[in-house]
Amino acid sequence: MLSPPASVQVPTQIVIFGASGDLTGRKLIPAIVDAACRRAFNAPVQVIGVDLRPLSSEAWREELQPKIAASQAHIWQELAPNVHYHAIGDGSATAFAHLRRHLDELAGPMKHVVGRLFHLALRPSLFAGTIESLANAGMLKDDPLRIESWRRVVIEKPFGTDLATAQWLNLTLRRHLREEQIYRIDHYLGKETVQNILAFRFENAIFEPIWSSQHVESVEISVCETLGMESGRGKYYDSAGALRDMVQNHLMQLLCLVAMEPPTSLDAESVRTEKVKVLKSLESFEDPQDVWRNVVRGQYVAAGGETGYLAEDGVAGDSETESYVAIRARIHNWRWAGVPFFLRTGKRLHKRYSEIVVRFRVPPADLFSGPALADVCRLRPNSLVFRIQPDEGIRLSFMVKQPGLGHIMRQATLGFDYKDLFPGDSPDPYQRLLLDAVAGQATLFIRGDEAEAAWRFADSIRAGWTAKGAPPPVTYPSGSSGPELADELFHGCEGVWGTGA
Repeated sequence: MLSPPASVQVPTQIVIFGASGDLTGRKLIPAIVDAACRRAFNAPVQVIGVDLRPLSSEAWREELQPKIAASQAHIWQELAPNVHYHAIGDGSATAFAHLRRHLDELAGPMKHVVGRLFHLALRPSLFAGTIESLANAGMLKDDPLRIESWRRVVIEKPFGTDLATAQWLNLTLRRHLREEQIYRIDHYLGKETVQNILAFRFENAIFEPIWSSQHVESVEISVCETLGMESGRGKYYDSAGALRDMVQNHLMQLLCLVAMEPPTSLDAESVRTEKVKVLKSLESFEDPQDVWRNVVRGQYVAAGGETGYLAEDGVAGDSETESYVAIRARIHNWRWAGVPFFLRTGKRLHKRYSEIVVRFRVPPADLFSGPALADVCRLRPNSLVFRIQPDEGIRLSFMVKQPGLGHIMRQATLGFDYKDLFPGDSPDPYQRLLLDAVAGQATLFIRGDEAEAAWRFADSIRAGWTAKGAPPPVTYPSGSSGPELADELFHGCEGVWGTGA
């Protein structure tokens, strides 16, 4: 018999490595509980937390209790008996064999057909070793003839620290897993506003015909943060920096969704193949001077009572790690040739927001001259803004004539806000991604060659920063909009950085 009787529900086991970590308590468990509240699981769910320290399941549940919203307490009470803890001990082969037996015992009579999702909420240095141990214990093999007994692995970012480590990690994973079993997660892809980029582009006939260099002058992608190195992030961040922490993953994903060609369908392979094409068309920087002309890196300094980057806990006093990076990038393909893509992210900036701004070309003739068009280098009459956070929505700007004598033009805006059209809280991105992983839907996850292509671009920038004669990071005051030097990336009359207004 290849499948259980229709009357028997096959359980799903979500096995979280790093059960005691911040990500598990702050994101993963609340996402699972909220999904249970929404009755989003199609089968009974067992959650098994795995970590080093000895702990009972009851004690772990008590630790998780404060993370659960009061409105979800009744669902937590239902789910809690199926929330378990397993101490992996020394991480030896024997310890992983014990884990396998524990999972089988929890599954009971359905152990041969149970589906298992292993979520590695661990330090990146532990990814490969954990996969090796799971494989050696026989826990990653699934049977294609039994669709219920699937095995999948979710891997958190960062996926490597450069191209070489990403390639090595991919090779390690593929020794034990098929590509369709690997789910490289980027939580930005779980955001409703990010997913809506594709829907907006390909379901509205009025925009796709003008989505090219013929009508688009530039594209800006900004992810700005007011936070610095709170919560003890200084040590990690100083080894990563803005380029590795944000550009290689989040900003690259946003760029792909804006620039990709229409996929043949929304299945995982079609969408991810088009994203890879964009990344392969993204021009790497060929020499250090190309980096110096087109990339600005910066560090925040003390201002307004805030600590400067070099004085943060965990940060080396002579560090050149960037807390800010701005890039003028180029995509060399038929659709986007000649259109600059401006990428920007940073810590301790004036405002927290993430947005994509598509600026359309200025009309070839100004028939209605007026004060609003006096500084056309600063004002682009037509732009489309995708507001990703915190105020999710879309804005389209255009010019209108002001009432009265003369031809005085003013900028007007059409827009929609998610909270107005869709009242109520949207599911957390992690909830959507966890449900997709359980369902075997990989569209919102990153393929191996996609991760490598993004690292190839990021590595070309790092090569320029480490080359002889490279300028050090420029400074910017905490609470500002970033280094003034970044404004020079807009060559000539091409507009300016957005303000998140």
